[in-house]
Amino acid sequence: MFSRRRFYFAGIWVCLGILACQVLFAQADKDAATAKEEAKTEAKADAPSPPADTAKAADPAAPTQTATDAPAPTAGDEKKEEAAPATDPEVLQSLGIDTMWVILTGCLVMWMQAGFALVETGLTRAKNAVNICMKNLLDFCFGSVAYWAVGFSIMFGVASTPEMNKYWGGLNAMFIKETREDVKQDDGTMKNVSTNLPGIDWPVVPLEAKFFFQLVFAATTATIVSGAMAERTKFTSYMIYSFIVSAVIYPISGHWIWGLGWLADAGFWDFAGSTVVHSLGGWLALAGAIVIGPRLGKYTSDGKVRAIPGHNIVIVALGVFILWLGWFGFNPGSTMGISGGTGATDVARITIVTNLSAAVGCIFALFTARLMFGKWEATMAMNGALAGLVGITAPCMWISMEHAFIVGAVAGVLVVLSVVFFDSIAKVDDPVGAISVHGVCGAWGTLALGLFSTGTGDLSPKPGLFVTGGSSEQLIMQVKGVIAVMVWGLVSGAILFTILKYTVGLRVSAVEEQEGLDIGEHGNEAYHGFAFTSES
Repeated sequence: MFSRRRFYFAGIWVCLGILACQVLFAQADKDAATAKEEAKTEAKADAPSPPADTAKAADPAAPTQTATDAPAPTAGDEKKEEAAPATDPEVLQSLGIDTMWVILTGCLVMWMQAGFALVETGLTRAKNAVNICMKNLLDFCFGSVAYWAVGFSIMFGVASTPEMNKYWGGLNAMFIKETREDVKQDDGTMKNVSTNLPGIDWPVVPLEAKFFFQLVFAATTATIVSGAMAERTKFTSYMIYSFIVSAVIYPISGHWIWGLGWLADAGFWDFAGSTVVHSLGGWLALAGAIVIGPRLGKYTSDGKVRAIPGHNIVIVALGVFILWLGWFGFNPGSTMGISGGTGATDVARITIVTNLSAAVGCIFALFTARLMFGKWEATMAMNGALAGLVGITAPCMWISMEHAFIVGAVAGVLVVLSVVFFDSIAKVDDPVGAISVHGVCGAWGTLALGLFSTGTGDLSPKPGLFVTGGSSEQLIMQVKGVIAVMVWGLVSGAILFTILKYTVGLRVSAVEEQEGLDIGEHGNEAYHGFAFTSES
């Protein structure tokens, strides 16, 4: 009998086979294009030289022209000059510095996966620790494949028509294939531009560096979802939705904002991802938590909340420190360069406002929890730090220290109130507070840009409502963007999780949930030989 498990494995191998074929075809196209360019080069080399001008013909003794005597380049010469690789030592040095900056900050963001794994593991029960770690590992693995194959193209590519390009970037840059050509600018100069990845053409670093930095952001969105659905989700379903989030859902809304889509055209701004990454992840988490339902025993028959504490607050604290450190790559790294102009100054300013917002968020969450619960509640304080980091992510490029303090303070209070609301009033079971930290505080940070922006409106946001000379114009656009991404996250998430629920199944059995997912799903134990108290 052809079991369902064998069917899953067969489907996976078929998908891998198709992907391998796509890679081979893409390489063949690349080789053909290279051969074509080489043929053109050889044809130009074999072409006869143009006849000498009459002046030189009349005077054979005229000196041979040297490189220093060469005339100013014509329009055609400019095209050749732009297409040639940079050779100026200072330019090459700046390129090297910027590339190293983008790669290193991308590595810091990738390291945040470890922070998420520790926070989620510590805030859940010991019997599910292996499952949590595996999900965070697979988020990055599936995200790497999905974003390379299609996600990067959808997010930063260009669709077949201008109207379609408002909503997605098409598939003509799959497997990060880029085409470039020389285009004449308004001032008459020639510039080498990307024709199929215009949304990410502004940084000067190599395409591979751009891709890596954007990849680690995509993987972060999928990781946020896992926390809210922890301790009861089937691993098979998790792998499927992790792939789809990185391949389709995240890139589409990301294109609207960072890929020159309709929200970018309308004037919406999000510097490092309060909405693009965090709010989207939070709203997907909310949809998933609603569709899958609460953990067994979370709510009594009469609707009262039953606390299910995590098993290790120490590793939660370690995870928060790792995430805090990683955010110094997340926000400052979003400059995608550090050399030249005000690059170094921008990075330094972004770093200190990011740190301040996190610190203030932790303090205000701690005191809010003390007022509400009568205790200096550790997990609320830790989530307060993360809330401050999420909140400052959108406006960090265009905000003062004083306003960064306000962003962190509001985020710290808001995260505590939000956790209580979803847990006790809405009856949405979120074991780690992901919806509140990322969804709610991500929305707050995005709106805060409309309140406190120091931009001028020239390649930056308009001045915020509470800034001298500011107005409500930027705030109104921020509200529209927050709502648009929230609707997209909730609707796409609800559709995805509902399909999984009624096809492959979204939730593990009650017996497996009670025993723990480590044994049932993975056949491993995180704490082998330890004895744990049974749950009633």
